[in-house]
Amino acid sequence: MHKGFLTLGALFGALSVALGAFAAHGLKKIFEAYQLQTFETAVRYQFYHVFALIIAAILFQSFPSKAMLWACRCFVAGIIIFSGSLYALTYTQYAGLGQFRWLGMVTPFGGVSLIAGWCCMAWAVYKKD
Repeated sequence: MHKGFLTLGALFGALSVALGAFAAHGLKKIFEAYQLQTFETAVRYQFYHVFALIIAAILFQSFPSKAMLWACRCFVAGIIIFSGSLYALTYTQYAGLGQFRWLGMVTPFGGVSLIAGWCCMAWAVYKKD
């Protein structure tokens, strides 16, 4: 099971670098400062949690448990929901699509998922005999 999460972590990592470069070189010219800051926050949290996902996937070998499996799942969901909602929010702001402001209310659910991933990883390690 950990192989899939390692692969996904690597792909999320590549996406983080690509989106970060895109923000630094392309979006910097067209986004307003607050939009760029929001986008960069999404990239930063995605990249941080790429490492969390990869670590949890590696730890799954030594600490195989439902808690570690859920840590991986929570990190994936958190990256998609937290960063994805911020990417979408910045695009809709740039495009003038005000009807999508509600995307900002989705972001905290991704944050909770990321926190849950850390807690599940801690629990899996703590419970190992």
